[in-house]
Amino acid sequence: MENILIGLTALALLIYLLVAVLRPEKF
Repeated sequence: MENILIGLTALALLIYLLVAVLRPEKF
């Protein structure tokens, strides 16, 4: 269960960074 949470957190961070790079005007 903890591994799943860690995976989801890492995925969310990657998506957040990707959006931040693609749309810097929103940050």
